[in-house]
Amino acid sequence: MTTTQIANVTVSTQANVYFDGRCISHTLTLADGTRKSVGVILPSTLTFSTGEPEVMEAVAGACEVLLPGQSQWQRFEAGQSFSVPGHASFQIRVEGTPFHYVCHFG
Repeated sequence: MTTTQIANVTVSTQANVYFDGRCISHTLTLADGTRKSVGVILPSTLTFSTGEPEVMEAVAGACEVLLPGQSQWQRFEAGQSFSVPGHASFQIRVEGTPFHYVCHFG
């Protein structure tokens, strides 16, 4: 299932801009204090590091991901998600159309 709306949130109006603008997101805080981010990654290959566990939900487009401890890239499309442990790094590759995502922290 793909998240299409997130109700009852506070949105940080200043964007999080990473990798010279190749990844842009906004932080959302839910009423219970839970944080998420909603963003887009433009065509590129990037390496991210996590502070806490994350679930990356694909909303539109597609990406390939090289998860920690893995040797093969995995493809994810809209409606799919992948998990990344805390204090880890992973690579994400986007080709063609931008990749839209929701990142669920914790």
